[in-house]
Amino acid sequence: MSGHNKWSSIKHRKGAQDQKRGKVFTKLIRDITIAVKESGKDQETNAKLRAALEKARVANMPKDTVNLAIKRGAGEIQGESFEEFNYEGYGPGGVAILLEILTNNRNRAASEVRNIFERHSGNLGETGCVGWLFERKGLICIQDDTVTEDKLMDLSLEAGAEDIRHEKDEFMVTTDPASFEKVKTTLEKAGLTLNSAELTMIPQNTVKLDGKNAEKMLKIMDALEELDDVQNVYANFEIDEEIIEQFMEK
Repeated sequence: MSGHNKWSSIKHRKGAQDQKRGKVFTKLIRDITIAVKESGKDQETNAKLRAALEKARVANMPKDTVNLAIKRGAGEIQGESFEEFNYEGYGPGGVAILLEILTNNRNRAASEVRNIFERHSGNLGETGCVGWLFERKGLICIQDDTVTEDKLMDLSLEAGAEDIRHEKDEFMVTTDPASFEKVKTTLEKAGLTLNSAELTMIPQNTVKLDGKNAEKMLKIMDALEELDDVQNVYANFEIDEEIIEQFMEK
């Protein structure tokens, strides 16, 4: 598992303590709105909407807020117009960074992202410069004391999972995007509690960082994730979990 996924996992276990609830809700509202706009509000046929609603549920977003986002996406009430695109670049030590942007102001998003890269020893690159290093995958994490590896392997592989790995206190089940929902549903129906389940971008290789470069990398990750226009940040760094935890406690 890449350092970026360790970063995400630790933030999840700590209850995303550094995130302001308002910022989380802002991004989730945009996710829901775009999902409905693209493929309608029927959850049965809209996997992107199901994923967004699951994140909203985990974040304890009020139902009224969720319903308003759905109505905006469906055009039933007036709302802002958003566009989606990616930014790519390099962080400290040559780490590849891929950003998924969802914004109502492209110029503002470009300016804020460029400023963060410049302030944190990074370089914003051309489209395609690092995107080829990442693959879209489903990633499901399960606490390792809630199921045996053999049982999890039987359930997951039968449902179409690609790989199962054990790291620290979690099992990580990887799927292709098409099989993600089936594997997730199979594990839930088996009574397993999922620590997290999401479609993500997994790097094909990683860059090991320590010392000052590790600290700079974590700072740029933190700054990028704070931007409202940045929906997701993916990077191929490898940093010891102890260093990430120390950074988050500051």
